[in-house]
Amino acid sequence: MANRIRTPGPLHPITLEPTPGRVVVRVGGRVVADSTSAMTLREAAYSPVQYIPLADVDQSVLRPSSHQTYCPYKGEASYYSLAVKHPDSGEVEEIADAVWTYTDPYDAVDRIASHVAFYPDRVEVTVE
Repeated sequence: MANRIRTPGPLHPITLEPTPGRVVVRVGGRVVADSTSAMTLREAAYSPVQYIPLADVDQSVLRPSSHQTYCPYKGEASYYSLAVKHPDSGEVEEIADAVWTYTDPYDAVDRIASHVAFYPDRVEVTVE
């Protein structure tokens, strides 16, 4: 069965706007993303999500994942795991599928292309 594209509307609204301030993402105290160009995506009754330009993410911690999902409003998402070396112990912690991106999002949300989002239950996301 082919994927069916749905358009946001009154029953399933999606808004996307610049995030005022700075968005910082940390893993175990280490900053893995720092941006003043993030966007806040609000979708229906879900919690708001910060989409951060990929250029504002520490590329050295990203590991491509084979995990993929589909959203009829945004398109196909691909994932990254995080591999973060802790400064005190030197041990590398891997957090599987903690980051997602829509490389070719649908027109309604095309501004999230080249952006990533982090699961807030796996990392610390703050808006300062």
